[in-house]
Amino acid sequence: MLTKRAKYGLKAMKYLAELPAGVPVLISEISEQENIPFKFLQGILLNLKKHGFLDSKKGKGGGYFLKMPAEDINMASLFRILDGPIALVPCVSLNYYEKCDDCPDEYACSVNRLMAQVRDRTLKLLENETLADLIKSQKKSSE
Repeated sequence: MLTKRAKYGLKAMKYLAELPAGVPVLISEISEQENIPFKFLQGILLNLKKHGFLDSKKGKGGGYFLKMPAEDINMASLFRILDGPIALVPCVSLNYYEKCDDCPDEYACSVNRLMAQVRDRTLKLLENETLADLIKSQKKSSE
């Protein structure tokens, strides 16, 4: 299930991507327009800035803005920053692998095989979608 952190992060990034490049936006504006709790959004945006997706400008006329074009922001990398592993179980995670305590042989485990397939299909979809694609699909559905 998509966490609120990921959902709010996606909504904020989409909001910023729909504005002219480099135009700073106050957290309060994003919070109000996208109905995201201010304090929660503050932490999300700081994390996205720390990982190079956003930049900010201080002072009057300041705020957050995308550091790169929406076409260059891959959904898989964005999800990893917002939510961590894409895999549903740690034993199939590509970046956050952990052996399951209850599984003596993950190569013989039917759950492992199924979850690896789910991971691969999800990853393929997310790697081939960008923030710009998210905006395009929204515009198509509203026409």
